[in-house]
Amino acid sequence: MASHRIERTTEDIKRELTAIFRELKDPRVSQAFLSIVRVEVTNDLSYCTVSVSAIEGLDRAKQAVQGLKSAAGFIRRELGHRLRLRHVPELIFNATDSIEYSANISRILNSLDIKQDEVEDDESV
Repeated sequence: MASHRIERTTEDIKRELTAIFRELKDPRVSQAFLSIVRVEVTNDLSYCTVSVSAIEGLDRAKQAVQGLKSAAGFIRRELGHRLRLRHVPELIFNATDSIEYSANISRILNSLDIKQDEVEDDESV
């Protein structure tokens, strides 16, 4: 039963962090197109690991993480007010390149010149 509570809290944290990131005025964060890839919360709600990715690439995501680390106190306070948690977890931010990786795979797939007729012929066999 407790795992459902952790999952629900994790989703709530992810949703609220997305809204809080939009309100931040730090140029390292506000000028980057950030996406929260994953949020993991420990069972006792003491730590929350947030994986962040930027479309501009891993270097841009690392700069944004530095901005997020400097604003961690504000983010944590806002999270506590919005979710009304008794104990707000300590936030740990990590930069990932998953958006850049996904975009690269998409470009590779789109560059393949597969005609629709060939695909239909293969399906009929």
